[in-house]
Amino acid sequence: MTQSKSVNPMDLVREGLEGHQDVLRAMLAMTLREVMAAEVTALCGAEPGERSPDRSAQRNGYRDRALETRLGTMALEIPKLRKGTYFPSFLEPRRRWEQAFVNVVATAYVEGVSTRKVEELVEAMGAKGMSKSEVSRMAASLDEQVTAFRERRLDHVEFPYVWLDALYVKVREGGRIVSKAVLVAIGVSDGGEREILGVGVANGEAEPSWRAFLEGLVRRGLKGVRLVMSDAHMGLRNAVQRVLNATTWQRCYVHFIRDVLTHLPRSKQGFVAAALRNVFAQTTLEHAKEAMGKVIALLEPKHPNVAELVVAAEDDVLAYFAFPEAHRRQIRSTNPLERLNKELRRRVRVVGIFPNDAAVLRLVGMLLVEQHDEWAASDRRYFSAASMKQLYEPATPAIEEKALAAK
Repeated sequence: MTQSKSVNPMDLVREGLEGHQDVLRAMLAMTLREVMAAEVTALCGAEPGERSPDRSAQRNGYRDRALETRLGTMALEIPKLRKGTYFPSFLEPRRRWEQAFVNVVATAYVEGVSTRKVEELVEAMGAKGMSKSEVSRMAASLDEQVTAFRERRLDHVEFPYVWLDALYVKVREGGRIVSKAVLVAIGVSDGGEREILGVGVANGEAEPSWRAFLEGLVRRGLKGVRLVMSDAHMGLRNAVQRVLNATTWQRCYVHFIRDVLTHLPRSKQGFVAAALRNVFAQTTLEHAKEAMGKVIALLEPKHPNVAELVVAAEDDVLAYFAFPEAHRRQIRSTNPLERLNKELRRRVRVVGIFPNDAAVLRLVGMLLVEQHDEWAASDRRYFSAASMKQLYEPATPAIEEKALAAK
């Protein structure tokens, strides 16, 4: 007598459904159409063609959007409204930076400055049918969020550490394509948390541009700055000295090494780079200065001009030794901001050429809003509360044994 095998009911269901994906996909599409129709009716306050005093909006055709499901790709016809917008409840709304991206690309498209690449992006995002009025409404909403973020007060805490840097984007201006600088500032609060402090668009990194940017941060309440990290751009450095006076400036050691190497023949670059990296591997200021002295002695015989550059930069690139040891690895360079800028570049590269300055702020601003929110939601501090307390502890000079013996 043969023993019957136990049968899994779900296996029977799967077998019965094999080969019927088209039917299931059609059933799902019909269900989703009914859901959208019901949601739009509730939003409008009336059925299609129905006259009702409760009507608040009218239907205005459809827009196509592809929906990826386990049954395959489905083409959705999402209802549009003459006033306002509708988004199905079963779809996840785009994140804010994605909305900004759609708006920037759509702006370029409707203004007639798009390239074939942009047109392909527009079609892929389902934004080809967006009218100028729809683009303007989306822009107004996004700009309101970015403006509120850029103008928020900063006086709720102190920011002892501030990083400054810029990235460049291409923008259409007066019929030409020009390069614009996006100025970005991030900071660490006295509690050890990171925040995006500000973002702005300028024609370049000249001192007036950076000074206006920094003055804006101060007007919004930036206070308690003890150390500013940046590269050695003269306009930036002068602006820091004028606006954020009584602060220490840390020249990014990574940029410093690169600058030194550009003044040396290729045959000497590897050896000098290793010697300079050894300087910043030291754990005390005394040892770092000793190592720097060896680099200077190495350069003086055949490269006296380069040696002078190193001597002039020594105090600025070693400024981080005056701060808590737990912070030194992060505060000796602009790497924390460089990583953020690298991500920004990756996103803005997709756009290529922005239609105007407002579009730059719209997209970059929303990217920074998202990053700011992620930092705020994180359970991890950038610097621990204990290490931040060390920053505010009063210095206690050591008492020499000889002085005690003299007493």
